Amino acid sequence: MPANLSPEYKAVADAFRKARDPAERLEHLREMLRVIPKHKGTDHLQADLKRRIRELDEELAGPKKGGARSGPALVVRPEGAAQLAIVGPPNAGKSLLHARLTGSSARSGPFPFTTQYPEPGMLRHDDVSFQLVDLPPVAAEHPVPWLGSTLQSADAALLVVDLADPDCVEQIAGVRAALAGRRVTLEPHWPADDAVAATEAELERAQDVFAIHLPTLLLANKADLLSDPERDLEVLEELERPHFPAMLVSAQAGTGLGTLAPWLFERLGIVRVYTKAPGKPVEKEQPFTLSRGQTVADVARLVHRELEHTLKYARAWGPSVQADGQQVGREHVVADGDVIELHD
Repeated sequence: MPANLSPEYKAVADAFRKARDPAERLEHLREMLRVIPKHKGTDHLQADLKRRIRELDEELAGPKKGGARSGPALVVRPEGAAQLAIVGPPNAGKSLLHARLTGSSARSGPFPFTTQYPEPGMLRHDDVSFQLVDLPPVAAEHPVPWLGSTLQSADAALLVVDLADPDCVEQIAGVRAALAGRRVTLEPHWPADDAVAATEAELERAQDVFAIHLPTLLLANKADLLSDPERDLEVLEELERPHFPAMLVSAQAGTGLGTLAPWLFERLGIVRVYTKAPGKPVEKEQPFTLSRGQTVADVARLVHRELEHTLKYARAWGPSVQADGQQVGREHVVADGDVIELHD
């Protein structure tokens, strides 16, 4: 960040990083522009903020009648426990994989660049869902100017490659380089990995509020075309750097698809919290989803943004407390399966 940024600006920038909803992100961008110190050292950042505000505002408003842009939205509103971007080189089988995992109507075909716009779909796991967003192929010869903006709301990435393609190692490097040009970094570390790596990634994000760092799982696709796919995956893992966690799959044959959602649930560190009103039964149909280490105050914010500030205390049932109905404070860390009753 440029020097002499105020604590007020940094606080809003931190809120921007944490926000997932595009409308909320737009609100924070406008506030960042309002409070940023106005001097020559921030001229470039001010211009960047104005551009991002204009682009996101136009995207949220939708295409205007007679406007230049038409077609599906380029900003995908996050839904479910996490949003995962499906990225990869041409002809890796991304769209067929997306369709098989989510039941979507994403177009797929034996030719490159079938996908032209973001295509969202939901992958179910127990009582939560993950939003998978199929994206156009990442290739130097076919740049997608809006890709960086679309990836702003993603929590992680699924990097799909054709394991049967002898050039897949070079393709991985090409995807990483193309994304890096848009300030997007594919990271091998996931939230549930060691705390040191997670802390280092958080420090890198703090240095550039618009840099995108996505935990990445490598999906080695088209395993059905190989006589010894396990060995081919071992060779790939020896050659590619950084060393992403990898999973052997086949969109065509269904190999490995059933293991993806449980893997994501564990490695994303998902925590399901159920809420109840005083004197009312627990709302079990759709839990709130948080990350490990988050607190009762975070639960309150998900229920209603104002409740985070008016919350006095809560009562908790479940793994995080010693006794059912125990009174807890705002900073109490919740656990998967907790029931929380909020009092303001």
